[in-house]
Amino acid sequence: MIDLAPSRSRVLVALQNLVESGRTQNFITAVILVNAITLGLETSTTAMASAGTWLKHIDRIALAIFVLELAAKLLVYGRRFFKSGWNVFDFVIVAISLIPASGNLSVLRAFRVLRVLRMFSVVPKLRSVVQALLEAIPSMASIIVVLMLVYYVTAVLANQLFGARFAEWFGTIGRAMYSLFEIMTFDNWSSGIVRPVMEVYPWAWIFFLPFIIITSFAVLNLFIAIIVNTMQSQHEAERQDEMAALRVAAHDESETLSQQIASLREEVLALRALLHEKKSNES
Repeated sequence: MIDLAPSRSRVLVALQNLVESGRTQNFITAVILVNAITLGLETSTTAMASAGTWLKHIDRIALAIFVLELAAKLLVYGRRFFKSGWNVFDFVIVAISLIPASGNLSVLRAFRVLRVLRMFSVVPKLRSVVQALLEAIPSMASIIVVLMLVYYVTAVLANQLFGARFAEWFGTIGRAMYSLFEIMTFDNWSSGIVRPVMEVYPWAWIFFLPFIIITSFAVLNLFIAIIVNTMQSQHEAERQDEMAALRVAAHDESETLSQQIASLREEVLALRALLHEKKSNES
């Protein structure tokens, strides 16, 4: 009986090298970009009227390529495939695209655009940014609590101070929080909300300016600082991993070189002994 295990192992190694190669990753990135463009063109009635059939064919080809890529990874890694969060992310995105979008499920066709998000898992730089954002969430939790407390207190104050005359903006806590959010984002805050309030309550700037300084300039900048610090820590960790890998590689090369030098030394000593023996025989 012929043992096919070594042959199968060689096929899996070759398939793994193909899946992980830079050319394959660049090809998948190009397919994602082309698919993103075609999905955008499908929203245009003009483009669909002139090239709708071609756009649908390109979309199906792109989906087939994604399915083949995931199938190859599943074959290579087996259960280890699902140990990577990025692999699970890609699997879910492609699986959503495979759901039949007909009848009551026709709305699911809109979710095909989620394939574009695969750029996060394919491009290393984008992947590092997303990982930094996820790692920064625990550190941002305390700042979120502070921001929510500030929002709640200022919303109650705004309701008590301005709710009677400006019920549309501050009549309830919910409306007050939404109006304060508009002010924080500088969305027509001055002429749209603050100045009309100041026409009735000239001292209102004493309330709004500290709120803007605390939320827009202080708290939000803390979010940015945490994200930047997390990204720097992540880059430092990656650099240390690269240095550790280089040290291991250098150590392995040093050991290999030492072994080769020792082997050469033994050969030289053996050659000297042989020459000495030959001279002794001749004399």
